[in-house]
Amino acid sequence: MATADRSNLIPFSSRLKEGRALAEDVWSIYNVANLPADCINLGQGYMNFPPPVVEALGVVSANHYSHPKGRIRLREAIKNFYGPQFNRDLDVEKEILVTSGANEGEYAVLTAFLEQDDEVIMFEPFFDQYLPSITFNAGKPIYVPLHPPTSASGKFSSDEWKIDPEELENAITPRTKMIIVNTPHNPVGKVFTKAELEMIAGLAEKHNLLVMADEVYDCLVFDGKEHVRIANLPGMWDRTVTVGSAGKSFAATGWRVGWLIGPASIIKPTLAATTRIVFATNSPLQEAAAAGLEQAKERKFFQTQVAEYAERRQILTDCFDALGLPYTNPEGSYFILLDISKVKFPDDYPFPQSVLGRGRDFRACWFIALEIGVSSIPVSEFYCIEHANIGEVYARFAFCKDLDTLRNAAERFKKLKQYIV
Repeated sequence: MATADRSNLIPFSSRLKEGRALAEDVWSIYNVANLPADCINLGQGYMNFPPPVVEALGVVSANHYSHPKGRIRLREAIKNFYGPQFNRDLDVEKEILVTSGANEGEYAVLTAFLEQDDEVIMFEPFFDQYLPSITFNAGKPIYVPLHPPTSASGKFSSDEWKIDPEELENAITPRTKMIIVNTPHNPVGKVFTKAELEMIAGLAEKHNLLVMADEVYDCLVFDGKEHVRIANLPGMWDRTVTVGSAGKSFAATGWRVGWLIGPASIIKPTLAATTRIVFATNSPLQEAAAAGLEQAKERKFFQTQVAEYAERRQILTDCFDALGLPYTNPEGSYFILLDISKVKFPDDYPFPQSVLGRGRDFRACWFIALEIGVSSIPVSEFYCIEHANIGEVYARFAFCKDLDTLRNAAERFKKLKQYIV
């Protein structure tokens, strides 16, 4: 006898109703499965070239469980590579934690520290994973926008996106637990200045806040810009956890290996959380990440990589200069925000239901993907509803692709001229 389906009687967690968790996410909409087969994907930030590290996996121990703290070889490599940057003799047992990608590390920090309705401040536009990571852990996101220049034309620096210090301080309440600082920033490409970080640090100390410093793009900073670590500012080590990523550093996003650096008072409870979330990060690719960090200085890998990414960036900026559309010139990361407010598309264009009812940028990005053959990501996805109008102006294009792919994209972009008003 067939059993009636009673699954609709079991309520799901109310946390899934928060933060657009049940809506079709932007990565599913602008996915290769939904776009023409020949569409060039400059939306998603993954590389189409191999990482520089090849590590033999013949060692038995590298194919079994690692310690939840991470493999000692990788923790030692992190200590040796990053210790001088933090001006500290990092303790591999207490101050370094390997995680299953930077995202899992951030999630574990939030699991370890958030209580019901604790508030977490994040700057808009924000990396979209922050939002569910906060709400799934019973926290409440508080949004403080970075303000773009009001009358930009042509190329403008990502540094021109500014924080309003008064706006930031007004966002802090007795329930505020943490501020997330993403520098170099995704998707703006902004590298926060020392003065900006000192202002944030002053507020964190004044209000006794944790700081999660998402610095996964720390190896991708251009034009001689200085990457300042907020953990190095006076009084900030004890309240800051710094997030790193092998995937971003070594062009290997599929490795899903990240790390946290911070005081024992933050790392210890986070270790307890990550042990129950994933138990341990995959062993073979921890070995590969360790090999990468061990060889990086001798091979001058990161200096070479920055020069290569600068060349890739130039291909897109030259292309956007020719179009005459405003865009941010990123000081860090591998994204460019193109102003698409003057891209005109027919009102009766056959858009899929998934982009209707969203910001104008969703329709513009879909139109560009189908008619020009280059995909991007609409930036309003990285804003709360109240501030989405700021993001609707922009599309995010990633230049972490090989030169031929970017040149082909630039050639296709020439067709966009006819749709600019």
